[in-house]
Amino acid sequence: MTLDTAAASFTTLASDFYGYADLLTDAERQVLADLREYLECDVRPIVDDFWSRAEFPMQVMKELASFGIFAAPWAETRTFENSAVFRGFVALELARVDASIATFVGVQNGLAMGAISVGGDEEQRREWLPKMAAADVIGAFGLTEPLSGSDSAQGLRTIATRDGDEWILNGSKRWIGNATFSDITVIWAKSAEDGQVKGFIVPTSTPGYTATKIEGKQSLRIVQNADIVLEDARIPESLRLKNANSFRDTAQVLRLTRAEVAWAAVGNAIGAYEAALKYTGERLQFGKTISSHQLVQNLLVRSLGNIVASMGMVVRVSQLLDAGNQRDEHAALAKLYATERMRETVGWCREALGGNGILLDHGVARHMADAEAIYSYEGTREMNTLIVGRAITGKAAFV
Repeated sequence: MTLDTAAASFTTLASDFYGYADLLTDAERQVLADLREYLECDVRPIVDDFWSRAEFPMQVMKELASFGIFAAPWAETRTFENSAVFRGFVALELARVDASIATFVGVQNGLAMGAISVGGDEEQRREWLPKMAAADVIGAFGLTEPLSGSDSAQGLRTIATRDGDEWILNGSKRWIGNATFSDITVIWAKSAEDGQVKGFIVPTSTPGYTATKIEGKQSLRIVQNADIVLEDARIPESLRLKNANSFRDTAQVLRLTRAEVAWAAVGNAIGAYEAALKYTGERLQFGKTISSHQLVQNLLVRSLGNIVASMGMVVRVSQLLDAGNQRDEHAALAKLYATERMRETVGWCREALGGNGILLDHGVARHMADAEAIYSYEGTREMNTLIVGRAITGKAAFV
């Protein structure tokens, strides 16, 4: 497919009411057009089944890699120039079909590859990023702990102790996405020497490293989250991220990925909205489709308003990143606002379907359940509020 035909074949989503996709280049449109076709034809038909069984469709990893979306941000792997707005639209398209698949990509591309790109030296980036871009190596990101979530900056309990040319890691991690099948996990641990947070590329075959799947989730069920235990796991100095020497470096990775979580929230809301629009246009009550009723139209229009408002915010925050002007508070405000509006929207869309809204068959229930996880991870609403509050008042209110 040529760039001209790809651009012509790319259809702006009806939910992109103000046409933000018009900001994309022809090359970006080509990737998105092909990605959307793949998601609609090969992913949408299987996700409800995998979501029900809480299993991950392993075949999608290499297929997603073929679109170059793991390579996009990092110079060592980039196949064409692209924008942060494009990367946001990738997250939106993925989450519009399935938020779990979007989360998998976010962990692989944003968190794991991001940690190596930001925290690794040139040799480490050259060694790992091309393999991860091709999905030959799958990564995970080990920051959250059983007793340390929002307070990770100060509360990490995983300890790294230097022993000659090795580091000994002891501790535990929780809610680590991709970790049941990852080849490496970037583990963040506090150094016993200086008390600073450092990053380590930990092969999951390392003795003393174990990952156990978390069972019983009712949100993002396709994502394979794990509890990780590190018991005297020895990691060579060569696998310590050379440019990750404090939590500031960890936070830089989170800032780069937080805005894409906001984009995924918009995509998840769009998935529910599109399902509700289709259902209400087909469901007959009182002799006409329910989309003909004022109260149903009210739910749909309020949902669209949330989506369009959130899109305006995430587009702008990605433009700020492209310009080199994005700050922590910009990404934090986008994440907290978009996820709040998403949570409202999926509820309204379920309401529009009545009792059928709780069935997987009609396309809203999965988006509604998955919204709860997106609302919480990569910084809760409360923590992001405090980041923005500090920026606008000049006063920290974290404790």
